[in-house]
Amino acid sequence: MSDTRLAELSRRLPDLRLLTSPGDLEHYGRDWTRRWTPAPLAIALPASVEEVQAIVRWANEQQVAIVPSGGRTGLSGGAVAASGELVLSLERMNRVLDFNAVDRTLTVQPGIALQSVHDAARSHELVYPVDFAARGSCSIGGNIATNAGGIRVIRYGNTREWIAALKVVAGNGELLELNRGLIKNSSGYDFRQLMIGSEGTLGIVVEATLRLTDPAPPSQVMLLALPDMDALMQVFALFRVRLGLQAFEFFTDRALKHVLAHGAQRAFDGDHPYYVVTEFDAADEPAQEAALDAFGQALEQGWVSDGVIAQSEAQAAALWRLREGITESLAPRQPYKNDVSVRISAVPAFLHEMQALLTREYPQVEVVWFGHIGDGNLHINVLKPDGVDDAAFIAQCEHVTKLLAATLQRHGGSISAEHGIGLVKRDYLESTRSAAEIALMRGVKQVFDPGGILNPGKLLG
Repeated sequence: MSDTRLAELSRRLPDLRLLTSPGDLEHYGRDWTRRWTPAPLAIALPASVEEVQAIVRWANEQQVAIVPSGGRTGLSGGAVAASGELVLSLERMNRVLDFNAVDRTLTVQPGIALQSVHDAARSHELVYPVDFAARGSCSIGGNIATNAGGIRVIRYGNTREWIAALKVVAGNGELLELNRGLIKNSSGYDFRQLMIGSEGTLGIVVEATLRLTDPAPPSQVMLLALPDMDALMQVFALFRVRLGLQAFEFFTDRALKHVLAHGAQRAFDGDHPYYVVTEFDAADEPAQEAALDAFGQALEQGWVSDGVIAQSEAQAAALWRLREGITESLAPRQPYKNDVSVRISAVPAFLHEMQALLTREYPQVEVVWFGHIGDGNLHINVLKPDGVDDAAFIAQCEHVTKLLAATLQRHGGSISAEHGIGLVKRDYLESTRSAAEIALMRGVKQVFDPGGILNPGKLLG
């Protein structure tokens, strides 16, 4: 605490928890990318909105950059603090503040884990339907900052569809109350939606009111083995018409190999190049029969070569683990990741062009890909070979990402589907946004954060 700036912060906020030990700086200064060496000034853990406001005002006066921090499960470098920034961790602001039965909303602090939100909603016999594998460690504030999607976008959409209101501390320390939970509000610009997906560059979310909904009807989970890539969209088109899809996820044989090595159990014998795990409404016998009929039709057409329907909740969880366990199983290899999206109608053409690109550019490198085929979002994981220099590997991957960005531009896609731009994809933003859009984004940044202290260098550079 010998830094005079920190001494002044402690003087203003004597109860503020500040961390400066090397272990804490490393822990809070990085996210899952692991590509940058953490070097924050300190870690601030406020416990109230007022403390957040005071920190932001201090940061403006002292010209200290702030990196907002949640669960740090992001994969774009958006929560990295590598240049002497103050990490503002919201993990202590993690409570449920209110449940409104009439409005069917849950008001929470930003540091609450997604799993805790699910549990709180369930206790009122409702659900918050946004869901993904990092639910136990990611925070709602981070979900909002990146407009997180996950495995049920096909049914429920992204995070932004479920945010009724926000309280945000802007870059000048002012507290903004956005939308106030209204369903209809045509009174001008919706700054709530502007904050969602802004990656902490416009404001710091300090409170969120979440919309809840009825639980989905009883469902069943099916795992399918597919003979080729073209069958993915054929099976999706068939199942989307015949069934009430809640999720439709795919992965490759390479992804399955890593998950099995990580402890998951094989669902059926034989090796297949592609797999789909899908969850669908199965509230009654006709719905279950429709699923069997759809499977039979896909089998007859040669689009499916094997499959299994879960017969219990435990088996359903085991089937889902084959998909949700991929990221965790690959983590020890510290993969270079691409998170891309195209319109669903563009998926078939893009898949073929993408596969040809990856095969050509990574002849000696293992590439593992999987994704949310029902919303056009694909995740590409490039695994560094043993003995290859880190810098050389990153340089190769960034060369391929530049080619991938050009491919996405031709198909009208996005270089970031749900992980944000952060540091990792900053140089490829122009493949997704026009020069005019980027200029407007910079203008918006200037309005909300005139001092330029909020997550500088991320998203816009």
